[in-house]
Amino acid sequence: MSKKVLILAGDAVEALEIYYPYYRCLEEGYDVTIAAPTAKKLQTVVHDFVDGVETYIERPAYGIEAHEAFENIKPEEYDGLIIPGGRAPEYIRLNEHVPSIVKHFFEAGKPIAAVCHAAQIFATIPEVIKGRELTAYIACKPEVKAAGGTYVDEHLHVDQNLVSGHAWPDLPGLMREFIKLLG
Repeated sequence: MSKKVLILAGDAVEALEIYYPYYRCLEEGYDVTIAAPTAKKLQTVVHDFVDGVETYIERPAYGIEAHEAFENIKPEEYDGLIIPGGRAPEYIRLNEHVPSIVKHFFEAGKPIAAVCHAAQIFATIPEVIKGRELTAYIACKPEVKAAGGTYVDEHLHVDQNLVSGHAWPDLPGLMREFIKLLG
């Protein structure tokens, strides 16, 4: 039976951070569901760096279909979770269903891949990262620390069932480690 992977997203999800894991999982033969606040076509964005600008810039990118709304997700039906970054985590973490979905994967010890701004979701459920190590986009370091986690200044980090990446350039390693954990 094929592994089932859940990807949590929303509008303004970083394009590479959703497309790369989505297609990589499909390539492995996994059954992948993209969940969002509502099942609809999501607007992705490109976060990039430009000379002379001290932070990333954002541009519109491709659309991608969210297959299911968060409210319809039964996390016990999935073997692994992927949380891409971009701006989506800052608002999907406010959805009443997201904390319990994410918490399930931590409590069950199922593989979780989190990249870039995904750590913003963990800040709303600090018990899942208290005492854990992870990396994230550097701007999320204060939230990781406030939630009781240890921010690791690395591009890729594995702590038990949690694989974390700093940003989209780290996706090859993130997905390699996530797939290993799915075993």
